[in-house]
Amino acid sequence: MVKHQPLQVYERQLCLSCITGIYGCRWKRYQRSHDDTTKWELLWSLILLFTFCLLLVWFYFWSEAHNDYNEFNRFLYNRSGEWSDGTVPILATTAAGFTYIAFLMVLALCHVALGQQLNLHWLHKMGVTAALLTTTVGVISVNQTWGQEWDVIPISLQATGPFLHVGALAAVTALSWIVAGQVARAEKTMFQVVVVLLYLSVLLGLYLVPLYINSPCIMDPTTLKPRPDVIGHQGAPMLAPENTLWSFQRALQMNVTGLEADVAISEDGVPFLMHDHTLRRTTDVEKVFPDRQMVDASFFNWTDLQQLNAGQWFLKEDPFWTVHALSPHEKVLIANQSVCSLEQLLKLASYHNSTVVFRLRRPPPKHPRHDSWINDTLQAVQQSGVPQSLVMWTPDEHRDQVRQVAPGLIQTSVEKRSPRSLQQSGISRLLLRYNQASTQEIGNFSDSSINLTLYTVNEPWLYSVLWCSGVSSVSSEASHILKKVPYPIWLMRPDVYCLMWVSVDLISFAVVVGIFILQKYRMSGMRSYNPEQIMLSAAVRRSSRDLNVMKEKLIFSEVGNGVGSADELYSDNGYDYYTNQGISQ
Repeated sequence: MVKHQPLQVYERQLCLSCITGIYGCRWKRYQRSHDDTTKWELLWSLILLFTFCLLLVWFYFWSEAHNDYNEFNRFLYNRSGEWSDGTVPILATTAAGFTYIAFLMVLALCHVALGQQLNLHWLHKMGVTAALLTTTVGVISVNQTWGQEWDVIPISLQATGPFLHVGALAAVTALSWIVAGQVARAEKTMFQVVVVLLYLSVLLGLYLVPLYINSPCIMDPTTLKPRPDVIGHQGAPMLAPENTLWSFQRALQMNVTGLEADVAISEDGVPFLMHDHTLRRTTDVEKVFPDRQMVDASFFNWTDLQQLNAGQWFLKEDPFWTVHALSPHEKVLIANQSVCSLEQLLKLASYHNSTVVFRLRRPPPKHPRHDSWINDTLQAVQQSGVPQSLVMWTPDEHRDQVRQVAPGLIQTSVEKRSPRSLQQSGISRLLLRYNQASTQEIGNFSDSSINLTLYTVNEPWLYSVLWCSGVSSVSSEASHILKKVPYPIWLMRPDVYCLMWVSVDLISFAVVVGIFILQKYRMSGMRSYNPEQIMLSAAVRRSSRDLNVMKEKLIFSEVGNGVGSADELYSDNGYDYYTNQGISQ
């Protein structure tokens, strides 16, 4: 009886099977190939790369736009009439899409590193197409409806640029392993030259990027100006309902130096605090006056406004996801808040010696106070007893008349103008959105004694950048967060940054050169055989002339296929031989 023992076994490559299986559904050995990638698949690889880059920018945009999420949600409310946190689905889909595309990118790089043919599965192609289309639609939509928010990217790069540069340089340096492997493996000289030049161009560009990084936080710490004052925008709307007395009290507890509010004029001439044109979002007008819920807030008289609750919506909607952190006592106070008048706010500010800045909205043309709105507001200021030096007056209409009636008011503009123009108009303060003033312009306003206030600043990184720029004050919805920023998040001397820049570049260059040399050495010592070829194992138990003949036939069949010499197969390729256990009778 003849007993046979296998002469050959397959080497298991689970990792390679997973990479090619997940990427292109090629789980079997015979499905994989070391041939060049087809032009069609190269096109899909470029589409995948473009989608990854686009999603990377989109993801970075929304992570840095966190400062303005409330502004975005208000925009959605004005469009739809219903309050919801529209950033949640956007962030969820963006994170999921970016993770998916980044995973495919990693798999594609693994294919290239292992010399496998790229062959993206059709389901993944549909996924990449969906991610590309949805991201493109999102970019176009933001550009058309919220275009000013794109400014957050260059502003945020002033805070993150030096560190993103180091991260990008580390990533490109790590890619040199794959690039060097491709160059060493390639047979065409032209291909090698093109790949090396392309890679070195990207690397050189990254080496020189710091020349274009202009961050105000790269400065001599001894020239850092005093900490900017923080003004409570609508009080502390993350901790209490906006434009209510409790909201302003909470802001004062956070050591703000001023209070900012939005002011409308009631039908009977009482200035009151309200941001929206209607009362639907921040009051229970739907319950108290269901027939008037869509009416402009200024067409309500003060008696009607006092009947509305201005706090319960905050507990119900939880616009900033902070209600869970409130104490039972605070929830009771919030639930009983009512519409606040300008006079009440001014008295509170006078008691705490805090500055007040308010945006005054003129009533509609058919409103009985359409022509007397300035006088009604001035009367409320005078009746409150607040020192005029604490009130920042922003309306441009009838400014000369206002100076005659109340010469002590701080004349403030909300329109961007040159320092000389502001001084000629007798304006000493300027209130702008944070993206409307560059670092150089902030310095010009500071040098001309124009007190610049930028809104709305909620994130510590943005506060730090503006602090380093020399801004005198900011308006914030997150005074409780900025209270915890006693010093800029980071500050670096120019010479220290230059040393860091040069050191990182030199280390990167040395690593890249070393990797190219190592890869050339490795590839020169490797044989051009298929790593998935049939492997032999040697566990020789006894000599047999028949067995040796069988081995030699198998070995020389490999040599005949161009794998290498017999000695090389024995010594270099690591084949293990084992016997049939002879022939037994």
